[in-house]
Amino acid sequence: MRYEDRLLRVLTYIHDNPDGDLSLDQLADVAAMSRFHWHRVFHAMTGETCAQAVRRMRLHRAAGRLVREDTPVEVIARDCGYPNPRSFGHAFRTSYGKTPIAFRATGRLDAPVLLHRTGEIKMYPIDIRETDARRAIGLPHKGAYMNIGKTFEAASAMIAARNLWPQCGPMLGLYYDDPDSVAEDDLRSFAGVEWRGEDVPDGFEVVDIAAGRTAVLTFKGPYATLKSGYDTLYGEWLPKSGETPANTPCYEVNLNDPRDTDPDELLTEIYLPLA
Repeated sequence: MRYEDRLLRVLTYIHDNPDGDLSLDQLADVAAMSRFHWHRVFHAMTGETCAQAVRRMRLHRAAGRLVREDTPVEVIARDCGYPNPRSFGHAFRTSYGKTPIAFRATGRLDAPVLLHRTGEIKMYPIDIRETDARRAIGLPHKGAYMNIGKTFEAASAMIAARNLWPQCGPMLGLYYDDPDSVAEDDLRSFAGVEWRGEDVPDGFEVVDIAAGRTAVLTFKGPYATLKSGYDTLYGEWLPKSGETPANTPCYEVNLNDPRDTDPDELLTEIYLPLA
């Protein structure tokens, strides 16, 4: 088995079993390697230990559910691998800087209707740029946008396994459908990276992004609350701007790495091509 395949199997297993046994021994079994060697291989290829990756993925899933659902916190905690709500609260607060309940309240306040009711409109910097054409390589994703992290992890694993990062720019995602008008299971997106090499590596799809005038919103904060950036862009800025969107999808560019950046410090640029 190629090391790329071992890594993909383990990352997929983590995403598909957030409430299951994700111990180092279990993940080594999934990778079909010894515990000692798998730990070293995983860390060398991803920059994280297995435990760090498991915690990050579990808490990211929990953060998304906290702001999208009314499910009790203890149920979300259990579903994400934390049967003890106290240990979940401690882990979440350590990573996100807020208790789960406070994070849920903050995320809900990002919704435009609630902002107008309270008079607290959260603004993000937006500017219009002449952007260059980009070529991206990556993998398609179908389903909830909130779950595209699984596909990003797979694309990153393939890039790392082949030592392609020196030929890559930032990670980026394209989102082809409106989640308010398309069923969640049918949403289409793309998880990839800006490609600066020549030949496209096997196993990747290619997306070319045209140059042109683009409105760019810079969002700071957890990926789980990115929707408030889109709501600001479409609900606040666009109607007042006099601009018309081009008939091409929005895309996001990640300016830093969630593996070594606090969620509150994550920077994401949302690009809206203009006609």
